Amino acid sequence: MPRTDTIRITPELLALVAECDEFKGAWRALGALAPDRLRALRRVATIESVGSSTRIEGASLSDREVQRLLSRLSVTPFATRDEQEVAGYAQTMEMVFDSWADIPLTENHIKQLHRDLLRHSEKDARHRGEYKKFPNTVAAFDPDGRQLGVIFETASPFATPGRMAELVSWLDEHNDRKLLHPLLRIAVFVVAFLEIHPFQDGNGRLSRILTTLLLLRDGYAYVPYSSLESVIESGKEAYYLALRQTQGTLRTASPDWQPWLAYFLKALARQTRRLKVKVEREKIVLAALPELAVRIVEQARMHGRVTMGGMIAMTGASRNTLKEHFRRLVGQGLLSRHGSGKGTWYALP
Repeated sequence: MPRTDTIRITPELLALVAECDEFKGAWRALGALAPDRLRALRRVATIESVGSSTRIEGASLSDREVQRLLSRLSVTPFATRDEQEVAGYAQTMEMVFDSWADIPLTENHIKQLHRDLLRHSEKDARHRGEYKKFPNTVAAFDPDGRQLGVIFETASPFATPGRMAELVSWLDEHNDRKLLHPLLRIAVFVVAFLEIHPFQDGNGRLSRILTTLLLLRDGYAYVPYSSLESVIESGKEAYYLALRQTQGTLRTASPDWQPWLAYFLKALARQTRRLKVKVEREKIVLAALPELAVRIVEQARMHGRVTMGGMIAMTGASRNTLKEHFRRLVGQGLLSRHGSGKGTWYALP
């Protein structure tokens, strides 16, 4: 069970918590966009989150490739392991976004989320949804796949069920008694979960799904509209360093929570800042555009791409009028052009 009596609430941590909570309180006003624009923000954030979280673990699909895959999720089976992981992550995350209020953090729900996360992963069929049966120490590898050394030891398969039961019990107690601020509770849970590494594979991806679930259950309703996973990917070295620095002390008499808490709260603060900028920019930019241009941008945001023919069918506007709007939107950096001739299409840059 995590020993949190060694947590030091420094001015830096207090300021980061206050920044996140201030944005949490302001989201109702900041998020007062039209539903279609909120859906567009969520779609973009989902693509970024799915791409980033799977790339952190070694997948190679770009955001644009993720976007194309998400447009055909009903088409199975998926050809590669990367596609299987992306599809599983996307479907599990959407389920959490839609049903978080009905998913309490129990061991059974954690196992179910793991099973959902790996639902398409053929090589994981034997162990998805079940705690690990073999050791899974976290190691470093060279570009050729040769192991360079063990980064840290995880819980043994024998100890894992007991450690997970203790961790979930700890979270329940702290949720009930409000012994720590919600963001600190979530941070402690995540780093302890990753130190246990309870499943044979998929622990990193699942930890980020659980982070989203816990944030939503604690009232951070803006989470689906800004990608925390993208923030982590952009500073992946700092992420792993903070994890190692704290995880290496968790089984000692004086755990050092500070490296991980500082990293985690800074990442959350960056997530809120990115969303605030996006919302304010969208309000300013779209307010200054002609109505037809706004509809073109909204279509690109909602569907990932937009075409001349599609907009003619939707709006009834002439090709020449739309051509001028597309030209200006590309010139303003609001759209990027792809393909040529009849195959031309436009997307967000």
